[in-house]
Amino acid sequence: MAVPLMQAVRVGRYVVKQHLIGRKRYPLVLMLEPLFRCNLACAGCGKIDYPAQLLNQRLSLQECLDADAECGAPVIAIAGGEPLLHKEMPEIVKALVARRKYIYLCTNALLLEKKLDDYEPSPFFSWDVHLDGDKMMHDSSVCQDGVFERATAAIRAAKARGFRVSINCTLFDGADPKRVAAFFDEVMAMGVDGVMTAPGYAYERAPDQEHFLNRQKTKQLFRDIFRLGKGKKWRFTQSPLFLNFLAGNENYHCTPWGKPLRTVFGWQRPCYLLGEGYAKSFRELMDDTAWDQYGTGAYEKCADCMVHSGYESTAVMDAVRRPWHIAKVALFGPETEKPMVPEISLANQRPAEYRYEQQVESQMSELASRKPARGPRVRVHKAAEADEVIADAAD
Repeated sequence: MAVPLMQAVRVGRYVVKQHLIGRKRYPLVLMLEPLFRCNLACAGCGKIDYPAQLLNQRLSLQECLDADAECGAPVIAIAGGEPLLHKEMPEIVKALVARRKYIYLCTNALLLEKKLDDYEPSPFFSWDVHLDGDKMMHDSSVCQDGVFERATAAIRAAKARGFRVSINCTLFDGADPKRVAAFFDEVMAMGVDGVMTAPGYAYERAPDQEHFLNRQKTKQLFRDIFRLGKGKKWRFTQSPLFLNFLAGNENYHCTPWGKPLRTVFGWQRPCYLLGEGYAKSFRELMDDTAWDQYGTGAYEKCADCMVHSGYESTAVMDAVRRPWHIAKVALFGPETEKPMVPEISLANQRPAEYRYEQQVESQMSELASRKPARGPRVRVHKAAEADEVIADAAD
């Protein structure tokens, strides 16, 4: 089972409670980005294109704990940037696990073997390794040779230490279903506990804009993959209904508040993928965001999105409303032969707004207005495993 039974029970109980008390919007997973800096520059990433002064900022241990207290979600995904560059990451994970939160620490695994001694196996903790396919697929995706081999070696080392390890696999236009299916076979044989997969989101500032999937291509790709996986017992960390959605069988709208994002800038509006402003508190994010202005059919930037950060929560909420439906999909797998559900109309979507330059200027002005005891600095260590960058923000 990709998700431990106790975790599934606790999260399910949390979701049912929200429905019983009539809470319309609630978080399922806290997306926590304590820093933006990374030791890779992937072609499909739009999260590291900031000036050095902003890349040097980080959330402190206390700020991470405060974000958890504000949000209250049962699951926390720690992303970035590369979280293992954060010098307080072991303390952050330990403190959140002590609160009995289920932690997925997302990493490209370049530093994973070196950092293993800083962490302890726990039913509340899992490594989530970025792996976008086999050696050729992944190294091409991250724009650096040898990363796949180092990541898989780190996965084996973590499993040998008793850690839970999942992978997150983002797929782009041109992916070969047979190669992806063979890759899923490979990671299952490797002992990986589960796979999280989704199509790439077309970040407006990603270097490679040519290989993002539109919704129709996404549905056909995942249908072809799931057809090849019939009977293979691939383990996914996602709801069966989300996988059914990827295959074109669910007419879902996104619930961006289900996976709210806390970054060094604040609580990002409206979602993990779109940075169009920041709230100072979680309550402000939930109460004052114009949610109806976003989503496929409502906003141009959302037109092709089918990413888990927007739709996984929708699938989980649907499972509570239709438990018989999720049982059927879990038993038989996603439908791959019947006609797909109609696509959402884009006729009335509002045009995209571009606010990156404005936001950078605002954050730079705020940073300049502070009076730190010492200025931010970057110390670069040439390590055998990777060029490790430790960014210390100003106090």
